[in-house]
Amino acid sequence: MTLPDAETLVAQLAAAIKPTLTPNTVLVGMYTGGVWAAQQMHALLDPDMPHGDLDISFYRDDFDRIGLHAQVKPTRLPFEVEGRDILLVDDVLYTGRSVRAAMNALFDYGRPARIRLAVLVDRVGDRELPIMADFVGATASVPPHQHIHLVRDDAGRLKLKLVDLK
Repeated sequence: MTLPDAETLVAQLAAAIKPTLTPNTVLVGMYTGGVWAAQQMHALLDPDMPHGDLDISFYRDDFDRIGLHAQVKPTRLPFEVEGRDILLVDDVLYTGRSVRAAMNALFDYGRPARIRLAVLVDRVGDRELPIMADFVGATASVPPHQHIHLVRDDAGRLKLKLVDLK
C-alpha cells in the first residue's frame, strides 16, 4: 500500500480549514504526530493564531494496563480554553480513543465553545468509539497487523509510514 505524502495532506487540510477560522479559534496538536502536523498547519493558517500542544498520556483508558508512556511531554496551552473554538489536530484517527482522551484533557482546562477535529489520515473500519473528524486529509484501510505512523526527519519533513506489528 502506498501512503499519501504527509506534507501535501497538511497543505490540503490547511486550505480546507482556513475559511472556517474565527477570531475565537485556537489550534491544539496532540503529541506526537498531531503536534508536528499542527506546527506546520499553524504557519499556513495564521501565524498569529494561538496554538498549543496536548499530552494525553494520563487520560488514556489503557493507562492502568500499559502504564505511563516513556515519552510524556508537557501540555502547553498558552490561552484560555474556556469558551474557545478548539481545532484539535491528530495524525491518524484509528479507534477514536486518543481523541476521547484529548477531549477529556481539554475539559480539565475549561469548557470550550466547540471542538473540531482535523486528522491527516482517517483509518476507516476500525473505530471503537463514535468519533469522526471534521477535516480529513486522506482515508486508508489498513490490515489489523499494521499501523500508520507519522515520522519527522532531521530537516523537519513529515512522512507517513506503515509499520508491521510483531
